[in-house]
Amino acid sequence: MNIIKTKLQDCVIIEPKIFDDKRGFFLETFQTSRYADLAGIILPFVQDNHSRSSKGVLRGLHFQKTKPQGKLVRVVRGEVYDVAVDIRRDSNTFGQWEAVVLSEDNKKQVWVPPGFAHGFVTLSDIADFEYKCTDYYDPVDEVSVLWSDPNLDISWPVENPILCDKDANAKRLVDLNL
Repeated sequence: MNIIKTKLQDCVIIEPKIFDDKRGFFLETFQTSRYADLAGIILPFVQDNHSRSSKGVLRGLHFQKTKPQGKLVRVVRGEVYDVAVDIRRDSNTFGQWEAVVLSEDNKKQVWVPPGFAHGFVTLSDIADFEYKCTDYYDPVDEVSVLWSDPNLDISWPVENPILCDKDANAKRLVDLNL
């Protein structure tokens, strides 16, 4: 597997080793010791999630305020533009973002550490997005950062995404009490 460092401290892109032949393919999507040694992922995972979204749906930018989750994310069907934002006040990359296209074809993964906001927009007609989490989801603890926050200036590949009310009414990062 290949680890690609991003400009964000502790956030990495993972290219798994893929074994292809005429029958299809095989890849390892997680192995505790290998991911710890190569990607620095040492927190245990406690929950796996799977979401399906249609084209133009933007989910995020989400994080949990007092119970931050690390997320190992990937796409198993379709294609998304995936974004991580460092919201750790003590980080030298605070307020910076990184984006990568994740797809069923490239099979890349992203490690989004605790203390990051995360979101994605679906580029294909349908996308199935899977992720492992290091803490349990708590809807009371979840916060959204406005996807179009002008201070973040994220280069989303959509102008008018499909949003849920929570994401449409999210606050700018500067207005959140972190």
